[in-house]
Amino acid sequence: MQTTWKGTISFGLVSIPVHLYSATQEHDVPLHQVHARDGGRVRMKRYCEREDKEVPYAEVAKGYESPDGRTVTLTDEDLADLPLPSKKIIDVLAFVDAGEIDPLMFSKAYYVGVADKAAAKPYALLRDALTESGQVAVTKIALRTRESPAVLRVHEGTLVLQTCIWPDEVRPAAGIAPEENVTVRPQELKMARSLMDTLSEDFDLSQLHDDYQQALQQVITARLDGVELPHEEEPGEAPDNVIDLMEALRSSLKQAKSGRRSDAGPEDEKPAPRKRAPAKKAAPAGKAAPVENTAAAGKTAAAGKTAAAGRSATAKKTTTRKTAAPRKAS
Repeated sequence: MQTTWKGTISFGLVSIPVHLYSATQEHDVPLHQVHARDGGRVRMKRYCEREDKEVPYAEVAKGYESPDGRTVTLTDEDLADLPLPSKKIIDVLAFVDAGEIDPLMFSKAYYVGVADKAAAKPYALLRDALTESGQVAVTKIALRTRESPAVLRVHEGTLVLQTCIWPDEVRPAAGIAPEENVTVRPQELKMARSLMDTLSEDFDLSQLHDDYQQALQQVITARLDGVELPHEEEPGEAPDNVIDLMEALRSSLKQAKSGRRSDAGPEDEKPAPRKRAPAKKAAPAGKAAPVENTAAAGKTAAAGKTAAAGRSATAKKTTTRKTAAPRKAS
Protein backbone atom coordinates (compact mmCIF):
# COMPACT_ATOMS: atom_id res chain seq x y z
CA MET A 1 0.00 0.00 0.00
CA GLN A 2 1.07 3.56 -0.62
CA THR A 3 1.85 5.59 2.49
CA THR A 4 -0.54 8.50 2.99
CA TRP A 5 0.98 10.09 6.11
CA LYS A 6 4.04 9.68 8.34
CA GLY A 7 4.19 10.81 11.94
CA THR A 8 3.85 9.78 15.57
CA ILE A 9 1.02 8.73 17.87
CA SER A 10 1.48 10.22 21.32
CA PHE A 11 -0.44 9.28 24.47
CA GLY A 12 1.05 10.29 27.78
CA LEU A 13 4.80 9.78 27.55
CA VAL A 14 4.45 6.96 25.01
CA SER A 15 5.32 7.70 21.37
CA ILE A 16 4.66 5.38 18.44
CA PRO A 17 6.19 6.16 15.01
CA VAL A 18 3.54 5.19 12.47
CA HIS A 19 2.50 5.33 8.83
CA LEU A 20 -1.07 5.74 7.58
CA TYR A 21 -2.51 3.82 4.64
CA SER A 22 -5.88 4.40 3.02
CA ALA A 23 -8.23 1.65 4.21
CA THR A 24 -10.81 1.96 1.44
CA GLN A 25 -10.96 2.16 -2.33
CA GLU A 26 -13.83 2.65 -4.76
CA HIS A 27 -14.80 -0.05 -7.26
CA ASP A 28 -16.67 2.26 -9.65
CA VAL A 29 -16.30 1.75 -13.40
CA PRO A 30 -14.13 4.69 -14.56
CA LEU A 31 -15.98 7.06 -16.88
CA HIS A 32 -14.49 10.03 -18.75
CA GLN A 33 -15.91 13.08 -20.43
CA VAL A 34 -15.99 12.56 -24.19
CA HIS A 35 -17.36 14.32 -27.25
CA ALA A 36 -20.78 12.71 -27.85
CA ARG A 37 -20.45 13.02 -31.63
CA ASP A 38 -17.13 11.24 -32.17
CA GLY A 39 -16.07 9.88 -28.74
CA GLY A 40 -12.99 12.09 -28.47
CA ARG A 41 -11.74 12.81 -24.95
CA VAL A 42 -12.67 16.22 -23.58
CA ARG A 43 -9.76 17.83 -21.74
CA MET A 44 -10.09 20.61 -19.22
CA LYS A 45 -7.72 23.52 -19.73
CA ARG A 46 -6.80 26.12 -17.12
CA TYR A 47 -7.38 29.67 -18.26
CA CYS A 48 -6.50 32.90 -16.52
CA GLU A 49 -9.45 35.30 -16.59
CA ARG A 50 -7.28 38.40 -16.51
CA GLU A 51 -4.81 37.38 -19.20
CA ASP A 52 -7.32 35.27 -21.17
CA LYS A 53 -4.81 32.54 -21.86
CA GLU A 54 -4.00 29.00 -20.77
CA VAL A 55 -1.90 28.69 -17.61
CA PRO A 56 0.68 25.91 -17.03
CA TYR A 57 -0.05 23.72 -14.00
CA ALA A 58 3.23 24.82 -12.37
CA GLU A 59 1.88 28.37 -12.16
CA VAL A 60 -1.40 27.38 -10.47
CA ALA A 61 -1.73 28.25 -6.77
CA LYS A 62 -4.55 28.42 -4.22
CA GLY A 63 -6.18 31.67 -3.28
CA TYR A 64 -8.84 33.27 -1.11
CA GLU A 65 -11.16 36.03 -2.25
CA SER A 66 -12.20 38.43 0.52
CA PRO A 67 -15.72 39.90 0.69
CA ASP A 68 -14.41 43.19 -0.73
CA GLY A 69 -12.99 41.44 -3.82
CA ARG A 70 -9.32 41.24 -2.89
CA THR A 71 -7.47 37.98 -3.53
CA VAL A 72 -4.89 36.43 -1.23
CA THR A 73 -2.58 33.97 -2.99
CA LEU A 74 -1.31 31.01 -0.96
CA THR A 75 1.56 28.88 -2.21
CA ASP A 76 2.31 25.27 -1.29
CA GLU A 77 5.10 26.56 0.95
CA ASP A 78 2.66 28.76 2.85
CA LEU A 79 0.39 25.81 3.52
CA ALA A 80 3.27 23.52 4.45
CA ASP A 81 4.60 26.01 7.01
CA LEU A 82 1.33 26.36 8.94
CA PRO A 83 2.06 26.10 12.70
CA LEU A 84 0.10 22.89 13.34
CA PRO A 85 1.36 20.20 15.75
CA SER A 86 -1.14 17.75 14.22
CA LYS A 87 0.81 17.76 10.94
CA LYS A 88 3.27 15.23 12.37
CA ILE A 89 1.82 14.19 15.73
CA ILE A 90 -1.44 12.36 16.49
CA ASP A 91 -1.91 13.49 20.07
CA VAL A 92 -4.46 11.44 22.03
CA LEU A 93 -6.75 13.90 23.81
CA ALA A 94 -9.12 11.49 25.58
CA PHE A 95 -10.42 7.94 25.74
CA VAL A 96 -14.20 7.50 25.43
CA ASP A 97 -16.64 4.64 24.93
CA ALA A 98 -17.08 3.76 21.27
CA GLY A 99 -20.83 4.36 21.48
CA GLU A 100 -20.33 8.02 22.37
CA ILE A 101 -19.23 8.88 18.81
CA ASP A 102 -22.19 9.28 16.46
CA PRO A 103 -21.48 7.41 13.17
CA LEU A 104 -22.77 10.52 11.40
CA MET A 105 -19.44 12.13 12.33
CA PHE A 106 -17.24 9.51 10.63
CA SER A 107 -15.46 10.46 7.39
CA LYS A 108 -12.51 8.39 6.06
CA ALA A 109 -10.60 5.45 7.49
CA TYR A 110 -6.84 4.80 7.47
CA TYR A 111 -4.92 1.72 8.59
CA VAL A 112 -2.19 2.52 11.11
CA GLY A 113 1.10 0.65 10.66
CA VAL A 114 4.38 0.86 12.55
CA ALA A 115 7.25 2.85 11.05
CA ASP A 116 9.97 0.61 12.51
CA LYS A 117 10.46 -2.51 14.65
CA ALA A 118 10.90 -0.50 17.85
CA ALA A 119 7.30 0.73 17.54
CA ALA A 120 5.85 -2.79 17.62
CA LYS A 121 5.51 -3.09 21.41
CA PRO A 122 3.91 0.31 22.15
CA TYR A 123 1.65 -0.26 19.13
CA ALA A 124 0.49 -3.59 20.56
CA LEU A 125 0.07 -1.98 23.99
CA LEU A 126 -2.30 0.69 22.69
CA ARG A 127 -4.18 -1.78 20.51
CA ASP A 128 -4.73 -4.29 23.31
CA ALA A 129 -5.70 -1.59 25.81
CA LEU A 130 -8.36 -0.25 23.43
CA THR A 131 -9.64 -3.76 22.75
CA GLU A 132 -9.89 -4.68 26.42
CA SER A 133 -11.57 -1.42 27.45
CA GLY A 134 -13.98 -1.17 24.52
CA GLN A 135 -12.96 2.46 24.10
CA VAL A 136 -11.62 4.64 21.30
CA ALA A 137 -8.96 7.34 21.46
CA VAL A 138 -10.03 10.86 20.48
CA THR A 139 -7.39 12.85 18.63
CA LYS A 140 -6.74 15.33 15.80
CA ILE A 141 -4.73 15.07 12.60
CA ALA A 142 -3.78 17.38 9.73
CA LEU A 143 -3.92 15.67 6.34
CA ARG A 144 -2.98 17.68 3.26
CA THR A 145 -4.84 20.98 3.63
CA ARG A 146 -7.28 20.04 6.35
CA GLU A 147 -7.18 19.35 10.08
CA SER A 148 -9.84 16.96 11.34
CA PRO A 149 -10.91 15.37 14.60
CA ALA A 150 -10.32 11.63 14.54
CA VAL A 151 -10.63 8.49 16.61
CA LEU A 152 -8.24 5.58 16.96
CA ARG A 153 -10.02 2.24 17.13
CA VAL A 154 -9.24 -1.44 16.54
CA HIS A 155 -10.38 -3.39 13.49
CA GLU A 156 -9.37 -7.04 13.07
CA GLY A 157 -6.30 -6.62 15.26
CA THR A 158 -5.14 -3.46 13.48
CA LEU A 159 -5.30 0.14 14.64
CA VAL A 160 -7.50 2.31 12.45
CA LEU A 161 -7.56 6.10 12.36
CA GLN A 162 -11.09 7.23 11.52
CA THR A 163 -11.23 10.90 10.58
CA CYS A 164 -14.38 12.81 11.51
CA ILE A 165 -16.09 16.01 10.50
CA TRP A 166 -16.35 18.95 12.85
CA PRO A 167 -19.60 19.30 14.83
CA ASP A 168 -20.44 22.59 13.10
CA GLU A 169 -20.29 20.76 9.75
CA VAL A 170 -23.32 18.64 10.66
CA ARG A 171 -26.52 20.16 9.39
CA PRO A 172 -29.41 20.35 11.87
CA ALA A 173 -32.20 17.81 11.39
CA ALA A 174 -34.93 20.24 12.38
CA GLY A 175 -37.88 20.26 10.00
CA ILE A 176 -37.04 16.94 8.35
CA ALA A 177 -39.22 14.59 10.41
CA PRO A 178 -43.01 15.11 10.52
CA GLU A 179 -43.77 17.97 12.88
CA GLU A 180 -47.47 17.27 13.40
CA ASN A 181 -48.54 15.35 16.48
CA VAL A 182 -48.68 11.69 15.43
CA THR A 183 -50.02 9.02 17.79
CA VAL A 184 -48.78 5.46 17.35
CA ARG A 185 -51.12 2.87 18.81
CA PRO A 186 -49.65 0.11 21.02
CA GLN A 187 -50.88 -2.65 18.69
CA GLU A 188 -49.20 -0.95 15.73
CA LEU A 189 -45.94 -0.73 17.63
CA LYS A 190 -46.24 -4.38 18.66
CA MET A 191 -46.87 -5.45 15.06
CA ALA A 192 -43.88 -3.39 13.88
CA ARG A 193 -41.67 -5.06 16.50
CA SER A 194 -42.89 -8.48 15.35
CA LEU A 195 -41.92 -7.58 11.79
CA MET A 196 -38.50 -6.43 12.98
CA ASP A 197 -37.99 -9.67 14.92
CA THR A 198 -38.90 -11.69 11.82
CA LEU A 199 -36.40 -9.80 9.66
CA SER A 200 -33.66 -9.76 12.31
CA GLU A 201 -30.62 -11.90 11.48
CA ASP A 202 -26.84 -11.97 11.59
CA PHE A 203 -26.09 -9.76 8.61
CA ASP A 204 -22.89 -9.65 6.60
CA LEU A 205 -22.49 -6.49 4.51
CA SER A 206 -20.40 -8.43 1.98
CA GLN A 207 -23.60 -10.22 0.93
CA LEU A 208 -24.77 -7.00 -0.76
CA HIS A 209 -23.86 -6.37 -4.39
CA ASP A 210 -23.49 -3.14 -6.32
CA ASP A 211 -26.23 -3.71 -8.90
CA TYR A 212 -25.63 -0.32 -10.50
CA GLN A 213 -21.99 -1.08 -11.37
CA GLN A 214 -22.92 -4.54 -12.66
CA ALA A 215 -25.66 -3.10 -14.88
CA LEU A 216 -23.31 -0.37 -16.13
CA GLN A 217 -20.66 -2.96 -17.00
CA GLN A 218 -23.27 -4.97 -18.93
CA VAL A 219 -24.20 -1.89 -20.96
CA ILE A 220 -20.54 -1.16 -21.74
CA THR A 221 -19.88 -4.78 -22.76
CA ALA A 222 -22.97 -4.82 -24.97
CA ARG A 223 -21.88 -1.62 -26.70
CA LEU A 224 -18.38 -3.02 -27.29
CA ASP A 225 -19.81 -6.24 -28.75
CA GLY A 226 -22.53 -4.48 -30.74
CA VAL A 227 -25.28 -6.36 -28.91
CA GLU A 228 -28.61 -4.81 -27.95
CA LEU A 229 -29.39 -5.15 -24.29
CA PRO A 230 -32.90 -6.26 -23.30
CA HIS A 231 -34.65 -3.55 -21.34
CA GLU A 232 -36.12 -4.70 -18.05
CA GLU A 233 -39.53 -3.48 -17.04
CA GLU A 234 -39.44 -0.81 -14.39
CA PRO A 235 -41.06 -1.76 -11.09
CA GLY A 236 -44.41 -0.21 -10.37
CA GLU A 237 -44.58 2.80 -8.13
CA ALA A 238 -45.14 2.17 -4.45
CA PRO A 239 -48.38 3.53 -3.01
CA ASP A 240 -47.82 6.99 -1.60
CA ASN A 241 -50.65 6.84 0.90
CA VAL A 242 -51.00 4.06 3.48
CA ILE A 243 -54.67 3.93 4.41
CA ASP A 244 -54.59 1.06 6.92
CA LEU A 245 -51.24 0.87 8.72
CA MET A 246 -52.18 -2.27 10.66
CA GLU A 247 -53.17 -4.09 7.46
CA ALA A 248 -49.90 -3.04 5.81
CA LEU A 249 -47.91 -4.32 8.79
CA ARG A 250 -49.89 -7.55 8.88
CA SER A 251 -49.29 -8.17 5.17
CA SER A 252 -45.59 -7.32 5.53
CA LEU A 253 -45.24 -9.77 8.43
CA LYS A 254 -46.97 -12.51 6.46
CA GLN A 255 -44.77 -11.87 3.43
CA ALA A 256 -41.60 -11.86 5.56
CA LYS A 257 -42.48 -15.19 7.17
CA SER A 258 -43.33 -16.69 3.77
CA GLY A 259 -40.04 -15.47 2.36
CA ARG A 260 -38.11 -17.01 5.25
CA ARG A 261 -39.69 -20.40 4.60
CA SER A 262 -38.97 -20.28 0.86
CA ASP A 263 -35.36 -19.19 1.44
CA ALA A 264 -34.66 -21.99 3.92
CA GLY A 265 -32.37 -24.61 2.40
CA PRO A 266 -32.39 -28.36 3.07
CA GLU A 267 -29.98 -27.90 5.94
CA ASP A 268 -32.35 -25.40 7.56
CA GLU A 269 -35.33 -27.76 7.53
CA LYS A 270 -36.15 -29.85 10.57
CA PRO A 271 -35.40 -33.57 10.16
CA ALA A 272 -38.42 -35.81 9.60
CA PRO A 273 -39.48 -37.95 12.61
CA ARG A 274 -37.98 -41.41 12.67
CA LYS A 275 -40.29 -44.26 11.67
CA ARG A 276 -40.45 -47.60 13.43
CA ALA A 277 -38.53 -50.32 11.70
CA PRO A 278 -40.90 -52.90 10.11
CA ALA A 279 -40.85 -56.48 11.35
CA LYS A 280 -38.35 -58.65 9.57
CA LYS A 281 -39.85 -60.89 6.87
CA ALA A 282 -38.78 -64.42 6.08
CA ALA A 283 -36.10 -64.48 3.43
CA PRO A 284 -37.09 -65.92 0.00
CA ALA A 285 -36.18 -69.50 -0.71
CA GLY A 286 -33.64 -68.49 -3.29
CA LYS A 287 -31.75 -66.46 -0.71
CA ALA A 288 -31.68 -69.03 2.11
CA ALA A 289 -28.00 -69.80 1.71
CA PRO A 290 -27.43 -70.37 5.43
CA VAL A 291 -30.17 -73.03 5.50
CA GLU A 292 -28.57 -74.87 2.57
CA ASN A 293 -25.24 -74.81 4.31
CA THR A 294 -26.83 -76.29 7.43
CA ALA A 295 -28.49 -79.03 5.44
CA ALA A 296 -25.27 -79.81 3.67
CA ALA A 297 -23.51 -79.95 6.96
CA GLY A 298 -26.15 -82.36 8.20
CA LYS A 299 -25.73 -84.58 5.17
CA THR A 300 -21.99 -84.54 5.61
CA ALA A 301 -22.34 -85.49 9.25
CA ALA A 302 -24.77 -88.29 8.38
CA ALA A 303 -22.48 -89.56 5.68
CA GLY A 304 -19.63 -89.51 8.12
CA LYS A 305 -21.63 -91.54 10.62
CA THR A 306 -22.66 -94.07 7.94
CA ALA A 307 -19.09 -94.45 6.75
CA ALA A 308 -17.89 -94.90 10.29
CA ALA A 309 -20.56 -97.50 10.92
CA GLY A 310 -19.58 -99.33 7.73
CA ARG A 311 -15.95 -99.34 8.68
CA SER A 312 -16.82 -100.64 12.12
CA ALA A 313 -18.93 -103.45 10.67
CA THR A 314 -16.18 -104.44 8.24
CA ALA A 315 -13.70 -104.50 11.06
CA LYS A 316 -15.95 -106.80 13.06
CA LYS A 317 -16.34 -109.23 10.11
CA THR A 318 -12.60 -109.33 9.60
CA THR A 319 -12.04 -110.13 13.25
CA THR A 320 -14.63 -112.92 13.10
CA ARG A 321 -12.95 -114.50 10.08
CA LYS A 322 -9.56 -114.38 11.73
CA THR A 323 -10.98 -115.93 14.85
CA ALA A 324 -12.77 -118.64 12.91
CA ALA A 325 -9.73 -119.69 10.81
CA PRO A 326 -8.09 -122.00 13.37
CA ARG A 327 -11.22 -124.10 13.62
CA LYS A 328 -11.00 -124.93 9.93
CA ALA A 329 -7.41 -126.08 10.33
CA SER A 330 -8.29 -128.62 12.96
